[in-house]
Amino acid sequence: MPDEQPVRLHCFAHSAEGVSVFDDWAASVGPGVEPVPVLLPGCATRRIEPRLTTHQELLAEVLPLFTGAPCAPYVLYGHGLGAMIALTVTRALHEAGLPGPALLAVGSYSPPHLPSGLPDVRGATDAELLHVLSGRGTVPPSSDEGILLRAMLPVLRADLELAQALHEAARRPCPAGPLTTPVLVVASQDNPLAPPSAADDWRRWTEGPTWVRTVPGRHFFVRGGSELPRLLGRACRVARRLVKEPTSVG
Repeated sequence: MPDEQPVRLHCFAHSAEGVSVFDDWAASVGPGVEPVPVLLPGCATRRIEPRLTTHQELLAEVLPLFTGAPCAPYVLYGHGLGAMIALTVTRALHEAGLPGPALLAVGSYSPPHLPSGLPDVRGATDAELLHVLSGRGTVPPSSDEGILLRAMLPVLRADLELAQALHEAARRPCPAGPLTTPVLVVASQDNPLAPPSAADDWRRWTEGPTWVRTVPGRHFFVRGGSELPRLLGRACRVARRLVKEPTSVG
């Protein structure tokens, strides 16, 4: 219906990223969907603010965006670290007995019960983190990539600390019981950090329906192209119908 409120697609970016990756999504998501990038402290125009590193800080910052009565169904999409943020917000709303998203969509991230392959960031040295983040030594420290990685290390360390805190919180039992939120998992064909084989494991995180879609690309398939926003736009339109009756995500 033309006078229906659009489905708001709240988007959380991957580690060390602002929201510029979502700049062109409005032209690709299709009718009835409004992308709403969520800019966190420490990124882009908020770069002088301290980055979030704890579960409590994350919820204090983001949860108020979703605690009012929604005027229309909404969807959360998180890419990389953003997937854990979207899951954390969904679980917090569920625990508080508040309306949650009509659909939780996660991309390029393995579910939190699987090993991350990263050291304990709170005790790891810079050298240890550089070794892992550079592909276990595949990026020479003296190369341009190595120089950039070292320059970004404080930001990456903060984001890894947040990811670790969110993983720990997610593994604690939910007092309100399991989620029933439908989940869409978007995996990429050539992603060693979150292989498609791990996508099905997201089914453990909800009693609602779960769909898996695989797209071309590696970890950062969110950058460029219209395939992902088109897919999420279709999912948002289905999510509006899911509020009334179950169906499938195309």
